[in-house]
Amino acid sequence: MMMLAVSGPSVAATAENLKADAEQASNQLERTSPVAAHLAKNAKATLIFPNVVKAGLVFGGAYGEGLMMKGGLVDGYYNTVTGSWGFQVGAQTYGYIVYLMSDKAIKYVAESKGWELGVGPTVVVIDAGAAKNLSTSSLKEDAYAFIFDQKGLMAGISIEGTKISLIAKP
Repeated sequence: MMMLAVSGPSVAATAENLKADAEQASNQLERTSPVAAHLAKNAKATLIFPNVVKAGLVFGGAYGEGLMMKGGLVDGYYNTVTGSWGFQVGAQTYGYIVYLMSDKAIKYVAESKGWELGVGPTVVVIDAGAAKNLSTSSLKEDAYAFIFDQKGLMAGISIEGTKISLIAKP
């Protein structure tokens, strides 16, 4: 039986470090993506996970910590946990931001005791290539996620699920 351990800076981040990393990640994405900048300006809240660590060999997982920004203030700290199974091998780090565009999406995150992506509000995942083909008038969903700053190599085909949950942060 093979055991897999995932560790990284995101696991032990203090609230202050997490806020600084989240603001830096958000600012960098908005400078490089006009669509992300438009979403940030119009979002009712933003979930920011600046550093997620992912690894897998048949069974895999990912973990990161982040926060929700609402009205320019931190509105809670969250973790993101992913489990996967399938033909996969490798390790990588990445960040992601979810722009919550509706009160319905914010309410769901607050009341769900853990938001399983794919359940609840519709989330559209946007990568750099797809972002070039979107216009600001075509953005009509509850939430949009951008994955950025991918480092490392993860290969394969797997079935995975991601859950975002509220955590306590001093």
